[in-house]
Amino acid sequence: MLEKYLIRKNHYSDSIALMRVAADLEALPGIFQATAVMATAANLNLARTVGLIDDTIEPQPNNLLIAVSAENEKAADAAFSQAEAQMDNLGSIADRSENCEPEVKSIEMAVSRDPGLNLALISCPGEYAAAEAKKALNLGLHVMLFSDNVSIQAELELKKISSAKNLLMMGPDCGTAIINGLPLGFANIVARGSVGIVSASGTGLQQISSLLTQWGVGISQAIGTGGRDLSDEIGGISMAQGVEILIEDEQTEVIVLISKPPSKKVAEKIITSARAGGKPVIVCFLGSENNDNDNIIQFATTLDAAAEFTYSKLNGGNLPNRMVFGDDITTQLFDQKESQKYIRGIYSGGTFCYETQSILRDLLGPVWSSTPIDKAYHLKDSWSSQEHTIIDLGDDEFTQGRAHPMIDHRTRHERILQEASDPETAVILFDVVIGCGSHANPAAEMVNTIKEARKISTKEQRQIYFIGFVCGTDMDPQNLTTQIKILKSASVIVAESNAEATRRATSVILTNSTGKKSIAGSSNNA
Repeated sequence: MLEKYLIRKNHYSDSIALMRVAADLEALPGIFQATAVMATAANLNLARTVGLIDDTIEPQPNNLLIAVSAENEKAADAAFSQAEAQMDNLGSIADRSENCEPEVKSIEMAVSRDPGLNLALISCPGEYAAAEAKKALNLGLHVMLFSDNVSIQAELELKKISSAKNLLMMGPDCGTAIINGLPLGFANIVARGSVGIVSASGTGLQQISSLLTQWGVGISQAIGTGGRDLSDEIGGISMAQGVEILIEDEQTEVIVLISKPPSKKVAEKIITSARAGGKPVIVCFLGSENNDNDNIIQFATTLDAAAEFTYSKLNGGNLPNRMVFGDDITTQLFDQKESQKYIRGIYSGGTFCYETQSILRDLLGPVWSSTPIDKAYHLKDSWSSQEHTIIDLGDDEFTQGRAHPMIDHRTRHERILQEASDPETAVILFDVVIGCGSHANPAAEMVNTIKEARKISTKEQRQIYFIGFVCGTDMDPQNLTTQIKILKSASVIVAESNAEATRRATSVILTNSTGKKSIAGSSNNA
């Protein structure tokens, strides 16, 4: 095995573009691992940790590092040739004609060239992200800060500045937003309409906005806050601002608030403020116990319930026509072995991982995870499952040296085959997240892996249920309907939402425990 690297000097690209480059390189013959990152100290340390580079490279944040672990020189050189071509297509200063305007090199330069700009999307290494966000705020721009690795102290300072200037500060680590119909980061293409969303969860925002679009309901604005916004340290500054904006927005009729468990004190403050606005508000704070519903506030315990309540508010109490897959899917009635007792959830969305744990804990008991709800059930080895195990492959622990699993499926591929080899696995549960920034055809990648996994289990005379769902819309580049059809072609049991997929997985375990055949292939409304 050969480790080799290439440095392009003074060539900046944002992290989403670089993740795609790395994922494409890893798909090449003879390439075991690849990374494409800016050569910051943190990124170089990470590349050293996974064995892709040695200690001789000095940090140069303006330089681009491309590193591979390859079978031989020929494979490495082919990877570098492809990487160079892709980077050239992304564009650089050297590629531009003399007749073109000079490339924008700063936020100040961009604003001076176009004074009408009012939002900056910042995706750069964490050690520089806060400074760039501060510049943007001081120039009067709203900010979406995609970058992570920003200290909580810096986040608080930025949000105090934004609040004082009456500007939105979405992030840091804000992966998803839809502003004036424009999807930002990992977002879906959704219908325009009358539902406003403020979310501390990217995939939570994606799930609810996509379900509503599937049911004919559109989104006015979808504002991300970053995952720490509702902590005691930050105090819900961005969510409070978002609520205020949506209360004042004439287009917004119903407001949806989304978060994993917030600080109780902060949640109460947000809910009090939302209630005072007078518009109907659906609150989906996963893991929270508040059920104090009134004519303004309605609490939902799952993302699909939040979407359903929202639809009902807009449609005189009527429920949506939910998608039903049971009638046209091969009904699976497996006689599973006694050893097959457990669900293994393999997710790319952190909120989906959390929601599934919450549902399973209430229905089946303890659930193990690398990011557990109950700290007592933290996996000793995140790479090895035990009993019911639900993991988030998008967590930092799994993405070191690799792109996010919404882009790069290799880690999930390896984990699915590992779970298929475990005689205790009854169900493999998973998400497929489509939309802007995601893999061009994730279902096809999943199907190839599922076919390999079925060969493993069949050889050992075991049958495994594969249960999943697709988060997205038919307007997304990957197309929701197409992705569902691809999954069905591999006899995957496809649900409409993560919560429904989880309930179907639970039905397998409960029916197996009573000695009856599973009816996991029944309709959503069963």
